[in-house]
Amino acid sequence: MRLADARAMHPSLACVASDPQAEAETLGAIADWCRSFTPLVALDPPDGLVLDVTGAAHLFGGEAKLLALIEARLEARGFSARAAIGSTPEAAWASARFGELRILEPDLDEKELARRLGPLPLAALRLDRAVLAGLARAGLRRISDIVLRPRAPIVARFGPALHDRLDGLLGRAATPISPRFEAPLYLAERRFADFILRREAIEATILSLARDLCTMLARHGEGARRLEASLFRVDGLVRRLEVGTSRPLRDPGLVARLLCERIDAAGTDGEALDPGYGFDVIRLAALAVERKDAEQTSAIEPVDEAADLADLVDRLGARLGMRRVTRLAFDARHVPEFAVAAVPAAASRPAAVARKRPARKDRARASAVEPRDTEKPSLAALPSRPIRLLHHPEPIETIASVPDGPPVRFRWRKVLHEVAAIEGPERIAPEWWRAERAATRDYFRAEDTEGHRFWLFREGLYGRETACPRWFMHGLFA
Repeated sequence: MRLADARAMHPSLACVASDPQAEAETLGAIADWCRSFTPLVALDPPDGLVLDVTGAAHLFGGEAKLLALIEARLEARGFSARAAIGSTPEAAWASARFGELRILEPDLDEKELARRLGPLPLAALRLDRAVLAGLARAGLRRISDIVLRPRAPIVARFGPALHDRLDGLLGRAATPISPRFEAPLYLAERRFADFILRREAIEATILSLARDLCTMLARHGEGARRLEASLFRVDGLVRRLEVGTSRPLRDPGLVARLLCERIDAAGTDGEALDPGYGFDVIRLAALAVERKDAEQTSAIEPVDEAADLADLVDRLGARLGMRRVTRLAFDARHVPEFAVAAVPAAASRPAAVARKRPARKDRARASAVEPRDTEKPSLAALPSRPIRLLHHPEPIETIASVPDGPPVRFRWRKVLHEVAAIEGPERIAPEWWRAERAATRDYFRAEDTEGHRFWLFREGLYGRETACPRWFMHGLFA
């Protein structure tokens, strides 16, 4: 009703402005808290949640006790809630908002379900106001009024949405939900009658859960790559700790140690694990797994340097974040400065690919300048490219005998270098599939009269791409 009419009926009515963003955040926090009852919780804005409690109700003493527990705990936190359980999301939604029956058994057939939901108003089908008004003018106000009526006349007048909602309500069509978080692949949890507060109790519980989780992983021949510990506080706050691993892991001790490292890192970041009045549920889940076959053990344990390095990467990742611990990996790019990229060290490493070095005569045109020394320097012993490049190619000033020829001398960082020998070019064409195409590069390996060796390139083909090519210094040979 209008605010003026409401205040006329109740002059002391309190009125505050609506804050949709804050309401959405509160609904999300309630959804996170509801994950202590089931991992599958979906948002139903603006004021509802959908919980998939299949196979979870018996943990709380049955469906009736589960409903009473959810409502009582929400009421204790200042929220007025009404819950119902149905065989379909639509049936549960309609019963929670309009019905007197709180539990609709999943084994009800379609006729019995229609009989129980028939007295509900058509608003239980979540129809538009215009459609509800048109149905009311036609004398159709309850679900039972349309269940047995022919479908074609109603669809022709009010559209197919009405019967689509009705089919979902009665289970004729499956309606999936979109959980806020996907169900984990493997899950272990502990519930406490007396809330736990001490750090030692929390770590001991995590270790016990790690044993249960690793047992399940070993049974299926898999190892965890991403783990999450969820700690549910009695006041509704949920604390999640996530860690990644650089290899499939199913050692309970290592799993527990990584999570303890994450707890310590949270304290240094200003997000200390505050137990408040205590935690009543702790859950450990494997969010991502990989195949891990059983390993042959022996009485004498060899030193495994790869495992030690992986352990170090995992511990650093737990402390700093897995994306901050990186390694260099090849990238399929023509431009040399983009051919190597920093990727998370815990990422799966691709199989090594043998790279065949092209013959020197196929990739280079020899162009030499007579050295001043009596013995001619040789560039044959140099690798095709330097190991380390400059952070950015630096422009140089060059003097060449012909416009499209190699330089005779060049100035770099205010120092003039006389070229004694030079070899090239190695041509790198621009990547044609990119929207912004760069100029062609011709790379040269050069040595000056003092024995310093450089990796230069000319940007732009003379006469075809530019009238004045530019030269750059890109790397140094040791």
